[in-house]
Amino acid sequence: MAQTVGASGLPLPRFVSLKSKRVNMRIGPGRDYQVRWLYIRKNLPMEIIQEFGNWRKVRDPNGVEGWILHSLLSGARVAIITPWDMSNNEKPERKSLLPTINMYGSNSKNAGIIAHLEAGSLAKIKYCQDDWCRLLVAIDKNEQISGYVPQAMLWGVYPDEKITN
Repeated sequence: MAQTVGASGLPLPRFVSLKSKRVNMRIGPGRDYQVRWLYIRKNLPMEIIQEFGNWRKVRDPNGVEGWILHSLLSGARVAIITPWDMSNNEKPERKSLLPTINMYGSNSKNAGIIAHLEAGSLAKIKYCQDDWCRLLVAIDKNEQISGYVPQAMLWGVYPDEKITN
């Protein structure tokens, strides 16, 4: 994937996440533009595809595009568990959608399965390398689990992208 550098000096495209529980996506880069969508899910990953002043054109996990004020976005890396394999960059037919994805104890499918993650779940990315990402997933308000998921099963990280924290 070809990357360029935006006016901010940061690469385009790149993934970020929503900083707030209530974020307006607008049809253009300014408060005078109509609101296209209201997001009420903090930490939802977004892909920045363009910059204009303090506004960022983003794409959400469903492919919806619009503009969000940069101060409502965070550099924190979060992924959404997908019900399909993202390695071919195309969603397969509906019959092959998976209700859950396995989380492993190490970066191998031969490792023990430690959890089944529902499609649509959010996970904090700790790091990604060698086609695997180590994730931190909230089980409930007070408990989290950490484990490994194949990178191709996530939206919020590019294929072959290395992430270190």
